[in-house]
Amino acid sequence: MHQYLQAFVFSILALAFSQGACAHHIVACEPEWAALAKELGGEKNTVYSATTGLQDPHHIEARPSLIAMARNADLLICTGLGVEGGWLPILLANSGNPRIQRGQPGYLEAGDYVLKLDVPTSLDRAQGDVHALGNHHIQNDPYNILLVADALARRLAEINPPNAAFYQARHQAFSARWNEAIKRWEKQAAPLRGMGVVEHHKAWTYLCHWLGMREIATLEPKPGIEPTIGYLQEVLAILQRDPANVIVPAPYHDPRAANWLAERTKIPVVVLPTTVGGTPQAKDLFSLFDDTIQRLLEATKR
Repeated sequence: MHQYLQAFVFSILALAFSQGACAHHIVACEPEWAALAKELGGEKNTVYSATTGLQDPHHIEARPSLIAMARNADLLICTGLGVEGGWLPILLANSGNPRIQRGQPGYLEAGDYVLKLDVPTSLDRAQGDVHALGNHHIQNDPYNILLVADALARRLAEINPPNAAFYQARHQAFSARWNEAIKRWEKQAAPLRGMGVVEHHKAWTYLCHWLGMREIATLEPKPGIEPTIGYLQEVLAILQRDPANVIVPAPYHDPRAANWLAERTKIPVVVLPTTVGGTPQAKDLFSLFDDTIQRLLEATKR
């Protein structure tokens, strides 16, 4: 029954999405870009996110409801950098929408506009799910959000010229509020500098780079590969030489490895949202960073 109800709701959303009067329709591959599109577009856009903050964006399906949304979209914004490689090509092909194909104004990859970290010097399938173009978790540095906002505001004006001045004003207002928030976050997060972090997956490389935290180890032996007991013993040995302060999984990670390590090291486990909606508190872009920093600060008190 739940599946039928979900399908019915998605059908209604798709119909409303296709019939919105005078609104431009945006499909975002990830919640952070949907949130940004809402900030910049206001009532001039309808926005739909293909994924939620409780999903790993690598592993979703180009389901019929999503294809229906893409079919009527004026703009598709994704992270790129290979994260949607398993489903985005299917979505583009089956949408039949020429506006959002690669190379068209209606297609935007956020990863094109930021400085990438963890770009591999060599590629080998034995290394696991390595992204050839670099670490794709760019949303966890607020300065990257500013860069993508610049690009998105320009693109919105390009595909909807009558509302260009509206988008420019929204962009300026957002940027002013965002820059003030960055100052506040950096002041609040000062005690986190030097904090040692064990990540389940390298999802917080950009966050650590921004706040001066140290990535000590990952629970995955290779990207996308779940840890074995033997590998966790190796991580335990690393921590004996270089102690960490927190173990950080995402909401969608299996908690067993983090809990196993925490039991043996007494290091607290702090579940961090990777994006908007990853925790109940991370309701938009601003509260995403509020919640992330607050969770890390609370861990320093344990």
